[in-house]
Amino acid sequence: MLNRLRSIAFNVLFYLNTVIWLIIALPTFFLPYGAIIWVAKTWGRINLVLLRVVAGIRYEIRGREKLPRGPLIVAAKHQSAWETFALLPLFRSPTFIMKRELQWIPIFGWYTIKGRMVSVDRGAGAQALNRMAERARIELACDRQLIIFPEGTRRPVGAEPRYKYGVTHLYLAEGVPCVPIALNSGVFWPRRSLRMRPGTVVVEILDPIAPGLDRETFAARLQDEIETATARLIAEAEDKSGDQ
Repeated sequence: MLNRLRSIAFNVLFYLNTVIWLIIALPTFFLPYGAIIWVAKTWGRINLVLLRVVAGIRYEIRGREKLPRGPLIVAAKHQSAWETFALLPLFRSPTFIMKRELQWIPIFGWYTIKGRMVSVDRGAGAQALNRMAERARIELACDRQLIIFPEGTRRPVGAEPRYKYGVTHLYLAEGVPCVPIALNSGVFWPRRSLRMRPGTVVVEILDPIAPGLDRETFAARLQDEIETATARLIAEAEDKSGDQ
């Protein structure tokens, strides 16, 4: 019962915090795009504080020193809403690969356009990948960090991985390092659920994959490294839960 009440309280505060920052951010329409990125990172940091104080969910970042400077592709496991805001403060100038439909949402979508997020029309096939790569190239040339969820959507903890070709296409097209990220956020905040479980989300930044690998080698290495590390982090979280 207590966890349910804490979950409800957090969700109310999360949406309230979001509305407040949507209003605060209005002047950024008249400022350089870096202003809305600052707002987004601040919003993310406040959400992390709310999670810790209200829902009892902390976080730990491992391997931060492995992040190279400059433009890069960040390929992160996606299990929860957590990583949609919690990864933002890790990077100097992050931009997300996101489905085009999100940019149709009033106000929120306009901010994603202002922040120069890279949208993808999933119904356009190969043309969508080429357009995505062209837009990504522009942002990477501005020394930005391009965050993509290789499976395209949130996947339940323990589900069979379903990696899409988009991240491989970007890796081959852009010639920058790709940093895999494993995490266990879904253990504490499952997808499509308002109910949460206290604990510590662990994010593990893995060794960067330098440009130059062929398609099959890169795709296999990326999936193996993310999935192996993610399975270990999930088992670690469940072991700790069992000890309590």
